[in-house]
This record gives sequence, C-alpha cells and structure tokens, in this order.
Amino acid sequence: MIGKGGQGPLFGHVDTTTYRMPPKKSNTLTEAELRLMKILWRRGESAVNDLVAAMPDGESLAYNSVLTTIRILEQKGYVEHRQEGRAFIYRPLIAENEASRTEIRHVLTRFFGNSREQLLLSLLGESDISREELDRLKAAIDSAAQDEAPNEFDEA
Repeated sequence: MIGKGGQGPLFGHVDTTTYRMPPKKSNTLTEAELRLMKILWRRGESAVNDLVAAMPDGESLAYNSVLTTIRILEQKGYVEHRQEGRAFIYRPLIAENEASRTEIRHVLTRFFGNSREQLLLSLLGESDISREELDRLKAAIDSAAQDEAPNEFDEA
C-alpha cells in the first residue's frame, strides 16, 4: 500500500535498491530432476512414495527431497499431477526424446553458438569414438544430405 502523498509503503519506506530480481528459472533438468523424470518415463504415473522406492541403489533421496524436486518439475512444465485420495499422482508431460532435444538445443546454443558443425567437431575430437560410431554418424549425415537434396518434383 502507498502511504500519504504516494511516497513508499504505508508502513515506511523500503529501499528497493537492496532487492534483486530472482534468477531466471532454467527449463533444463538438474541431475536430481533427470533421475525422477527417468523413473516417470519408465514407470508412468507415480506417487511420491513410488518415486522414492524406485530410486536406483546408491541414489536414494528422502521423501521431502523427491517432493520438492517433483514440484519444481511441475513448475517447469515437465510433469502434472492429479489427486487420488490424499495422494498426488504425477505423470510426465514431456516425452524423453523431446526433453533430450531441448537439452541438446540448450548446449548447442550455450556452448557452440548454435553451430551444429562445431558441436559435431567437438564430439569427433573425442579420442574414444569407435569405428562403429563413426560409421553410424557417416550414415546419418548421408541420410540427412539425401533428405535435403532437391528432387525433380521440387519447384525451383
């Protein structure tokens, strides 16, 4: 509320120079969020108790941590819930392949200036790439090149 004369709040002046805007929320997944999403993608609808029980050995999280993380995922638009009795049942809204494409686009933009070529060259620079992986990459590039080649039915 504004006090007399439109000066500051009714209960005294607040110095807004000490406040900052909250950081922009990222739509990328943290490690904890990704672990829960992988469980949801594998299991489908799940209550928080189910998610806690389904955590891989050595990666267990407390109920409250899972609850907090799943709520963050809901705020980010990755999951939604429905109520069943007193329990909330969560389900993924984003398919795993779409989430992975989003993450790759994020890395592509952030680290490689939107250059697929730079990303691929970075991957190819890894010393442990196998011959089979190189062959699959070549086949994928050839296939993409054929998809882009104009055919006789395309208009000029």
